[in-house]
Amino acid sequence: MARKIQFVETVLRDANQSLIATRLPFEKFEPMLETIDKAGYYAAECWGGATFDVCLRYLNEDPWERLRKIRAKMPNTKLQMLLRGQNVLGYSHYPDDFVKLFVTKAVENGIDVIRIFDALNDVKNMKVAMEATVNAGAIASGTISYTASPVHTLDKYVAMVKELKEMGASTICIKDMSGIIGPQEIYDLVSAIKDSTDLPIDLHTHCTTGLAYPVYMKAVEAGVDIIDTAISPFSGGTSQPATETMVFALRQLGYQVDLDDSCTKKMADYFKTVRDEYIADGTLIPKALATDTQCLTYQVPGGMLSNLMTQLKQMDALDRLEEVLAETPKVREDMGYPPLVTPTSQMVGVQAVNNVLAGERYKRVSKEIKAYCRGEYGTTPAPINAEVQAKILGDEKPITTRFADSLEPVVDATREKLQGLAKSDEDVLSYIAFPNLAEKFMEDRKAKEENICTYSIVEA
Repeated sequence: MARKIQFVETVLRDANQSLIATRLPFEKFEPMLETIDKAGYYAAECWGGATFDVCLRYLNEDPWERLRKIRAKMPNTKLQMLLRGQNVLGYSHYPDDFVKLFVTKAVENGIDVIRIFDALNDVKNMKVAMEATVNAGAIASGTISYTASPVHTLDKYVAMVKELKEMGASTICIKDMSGIIGPQEIYDLVSAIKDSTDLPIDLHTHCTTGLAYPVYMKAVEAGVDIIDTAISPFSGGTSQPATETMVFALRQLGYQVDLDDSCTKKMADYFKTVRDEYIADGTLIPKALATDTQCLTYQVPGGMLSNLMTQLKQMDALDRLEEVLAETPKVREDMGYPPLVTPTSQMVGVQAVNNVLAGERYKRVSKEIKAYCRGEYGTTPAPINAEVQAKILGDEKPITTRFADSLEPVVDATREKLQGLAKSDEDVLSYIAFPNLAEKFMEDRKAKEENICTYSIVEA
């Protein structure tokens, strides 16, 4: 019997995050939710990553309400989110009580699969979120943030998978955020993981370098069970491969794919018009849909590249881009070869810009890089360059324990602080994650409700 390959649809989260900076409001995709639900996906990735921040900052949406509305329209498909381990949805570590409550509430509000990763692949930073996910009855997808360096070997990745399984992972995800893994590398990695565990493997990559399609084909050949794709109008470039293209290719090769073609056709027709609106208003820039092989040289993800260009443009130094790109892998090596994924990608990129523009390496250092060198982000894949670390920290000694163990619980104190403003634990969690954004959102909501109330009384 033909082997079955399952699909995760990313248009509701990563595809639109990669192409249009997550600017897809609920009402834009609501008409398609019932169709997506009938299509036969393994899961629909719809939450986490940047969605939380953007809902509050730009879309004036309550991210929790957005999730509940998606759940109501999609009762038959697993809903998936991306969680940054101890960072949850932010850029620094949170106390354990916040991580546990966040995971519990995410599952209560409709999430079925939580893909948990850490920017350094430090499993200590994933443990609490993994256990909370299992305790909440959801699927914990233990995730490898893929990168290439002298210290990232097959043996180390396999050892990490074994630890994730012990923590309760039900699936393993290989997350190639830069689109830099090659066909032979993925074949070898999937084969090595398959030899060491019986857990299903999900592969996530991006089309940034143009390698994604052959990578998916070799991964499936090696035994991958699930692939992440985007409906065609939101595929390619810094997004994922097209759902329909992969369905066609895999069926032709004799694999079983249970997606309903009439549903994906309806989705593609609908999202074409949505995409064209974002092209017309300038949100979707052509560069996002292009192939950029510089990532293979510098290992700079597409989003990081655009951030670097924006930074340099603001400083009137766009002509220094090549120098910054050449400096980035040097900073990464100094920092112990972290995978370039949020938040380490931003930290390494900013430091590369500082080094080039200051004319002296590590003359100007961000507070995040200082915290990183102190050990607050976890154990680095290789030791940090000792000279650089000493220059940044001076006499200060780095910590060697898990940083979150030093953080005081935060939930109860925040509940107390937000009495009269927060209506639920979900509001409290939003505030802890993004205090300024959530407070403004809740104040605006309160003012709106009071106006409606006043208006109703006058009318009566």
